[in-house]
Amino acid sequence: MESPPTRVLVVEDEVKVSDALAVGLRADGFHVEVASDGAEGFFAASSREFDIVLLDWMLPRRSGIEVLAALRRNQSNVPVLMLTARDTLEDKITGLDRGADDYLVKPFAIAELTARIRALLRRGRPEAVTLLRAGAIELDRMARKVTYQGALVEMTLREFELLEYLLLHRGEHVTREMLARDLWKLSRRDPTIDNVIDVYMARLRRKVDADPAHRLVQTIRGVGFLVHEETP
Repeated sequence: MESPPTRVLVVEDEVKVSDALAVGLRADGFHVEVASDGAEGFFAASSREFDIVLLDWMLPRRSGIEVLAALRRNQSNVPVLMLTARDTLEDKITGLDRGADDYLVKPFAIAELTARIRALLRRGRPEAVTLLRAGAIELDRMARKVTYQGALVEMTLREFELLEYLLLHRGEHVTREMLARDLWKLSRRDPTIDNVIDVYMARLRRKVDADPAHRLVQTIRGVGFLVHEETP
């Protein structure tokens, strides 16, 4: 049986570069998806399965280094190859120390890029971590179940997705714009979306955030929501 094509996520904001990468990689048989900024790239890499991520450093909304650090903080083991014009030794050390598996300086030949991709994929990957935890909450992404203080919590699909999103972004401010765009696929210009988000957040809190002394989700007025890195 023929094996499925290698799934590549390209996170690159320069359209000419991302288009050239997509054309070149597809010609070599790779399945390619493109994200045009750091926030979009992080969500794609966190919510879908890829065999490798090609990550620019200088990105709008969230830098490649921030995306990389957040992926590793969430125990993602997807191979990451940084593609960047930043070529100093200090930059390379920073990228590798933050969790990059390889570092390629622009400009580069597509033949070298595909050779590096194949080399990274030959290393193989450890078993993916599927559990997200914060305080008394444990979310199993594979089994799609949530426990709170050891007890199973019944959740709708949207409630599960909302909790998963918050845990993936723990330690960061999650805005209503992010939730509208990434979960509901809507714009904040939709007059109903803020109310919808608030309704689901209230439902979620009733199920997993009932202890006022140890709030999992903190509301940041004028900003959005925050799940702390270290939750009591």
